[in-house]
Amino acid sequence: MPDIDPQDLADRYIAIWVEPDAELRRKAIQELWAEDGAHILQPPQEIREVAAKLGFDRPTLEAHGHGEIELRVTRSYADFVAPGEFTFRPAGDAVRLKDVIKFGWLMVPVGGGEPVGGGLDVLVLDRDGRIVEDYMFPGL
Repeated sequence: MPDIDPQDLADRYIAIWVEPDAELRRKAIQELWAEDGAHILQPPQEIREVAAKLGFDRPTLEAHGHGEIELRVTRSYADFVAPGEFTFRPAGDAVRLKDVIKFGWLMVPVGGGEPVGGGLDVLVLDRDGRIVEDYMFPGL
């Protein structure tokens, strides 16, 4: 596996979620994720509660492959970043253990101020250093 600086990878990962140019976003996704990579999201508590009432004890939302991951990132950008109120930034705490990188991220007001959200990501990398599994846990 290539020598990967975990904070550099976390910074590049977060940059995708705030990139306004769709073509640059697509290119970055293709560079960071393996072709068959997956983004697996543990939904916020309120969604998990609704799912539990419907009989789902462990709901997750999953995107597989570059196209689905791009759609997921694009929707997140449209909902949270494009309106101009918030942006995402890495928490600066990335660590690596073999082929796993863990880091926190924050959702902050564009004009500055305290974080209004955030979460934890755990990335599993392949031998080429590309993401094969991306586990996202939103919530502070």
